[in-house]
Amino acid sequence: MTLPRPHRHDLLIAAGGLAIGLLMWSFGLHTQNDAPVTARWATLVPLVVMAAMEALRRSRPQTALTVATLALVADQFTYGSLVTALMFTDVVYAAVVYGSPASARRIPYTTGLITVGVTIGFLVWWQNAIALLVGLVTGMVSFLPAVTGAVVRNHRQAADAARLRADQTALLAEMDRSQAVVAERARMARELHDMVANHLSAIAIHSTAALSIDDPGTTRQALTVIRENSVEGLAEMRRLIGLLRDSSGDTAPAAAPTLDGLEALVAQARTNGEPSGLTFALDDTRPPGGPLPAPVELAAYRIVQESLTNALKHAAPGEVRVELGRRPDGALTVGVTSPFGGQPGPRAPGSGAGLVGMRERVALLDGEFEAGAVPAGDGGKVWRVRAVLPVGTRDEEPQAWYG
Repeated sequence: MTLPRPHRHDLLIAAGGLAIGLLMWSFGLHTQNDAPVTARWATLVPLVVMAAMEALRRSRPQTALTVATLALVADQFTYGSLVTALMFTDVVYAAVVYGSPASARRIPYTTGLITVGVTIGFLVWWQNAIALLVGLVTGMVSFLPAVTGAVVRNHRQAADAARLRADQTALLAEMDRSQAVVAERARMARELHDMVANHLSAIAIHSTAALSIDDPGTTRQALTVIRENSVEGLAEMRRLIGLLRDSSGDTAPAAAPTLDGLEALVAQARTNGEPSGLTFALDDTRPPGGPLPAPVELAAYRIVQESLTNALKHAAPGEVRVELGRRPDGALTVGVTSPFGGQPGPRAPGSGAGLVGMRERVALLDGEFEAGAVPAGDGGKVWRVRAVLPVGTRDEEPQAWYG
């Protein structure tokens, strides 16, 4: 049988109570003048036993309460010690707080019945108001500590339940965030598959033509197309392959959208947002030129698409403006501003997945990304999404890449 190991704080409480009780005993301070047991040392027996039960208040609360009750009853046959009664109240409190759930429910009712029974019994016996005082003292020594312990235990259980719910919520949020990132990368992997497949298909077709047709002009033209597609394909793989993961999704990859489809995208958002008081405008200040690299156009399109979706969900009535431009260094700038709806970003189920996906796309291109509420000219706030996407040259030579 393993002996209970008292808690350090319980030992300190027991030692302190015993020391104070011995001090009061040495000065002859007692709670009764007449006692059945007149030996002065007899008061120390319940005191020592009660102090020992204080040491077990946390490790063996039920045993401590049972023995402490007997010690308190025995104390009534001696001159009595106030410290013994006070330590008993702490044992009752600890039995409710640290005891089993059944004991925590039973002890307050039991002590309440004892208090009522003692009061009624002394009223019948003495038939005077002193019986009420005895009942009050009994309640203060037994019932009040039990009720206090029950209140403390309930608060602790509620706090533990709240912490558990918070931990579970945080775990679910982290799982949602991780799944959103994985899903976004899997979708980007499928888009990369399409782009690389297009380049490789073009290379295969033109190389076949160069081998089949014995014409220097045709061969030179085919080799030019092969070189351009090789450079673009390797550049796209250098930007994306390092961070993408394999995906076994069954969904067939779709054709990668380009910036040429932004007009239709904005028109669709304008139709969907009209009932909510939203208007949409596209301001494209890019200089005329050929198409941008496919990853850049794809990232810009997705950023605009997700920003318009967030605006339809969360923006206040007003104008949503999409701005495209080019910096002097050739980088593409994408900006979307919408009226601030009083929420710091999206808060729908799966909240943050869109921002995570946009940030991932920009990071894969070594660009810059920021999103948040900024002051507006009229003193209010607008929600702004801004991205800077570097644009590589089509004639850069392929670098060695090894998987």
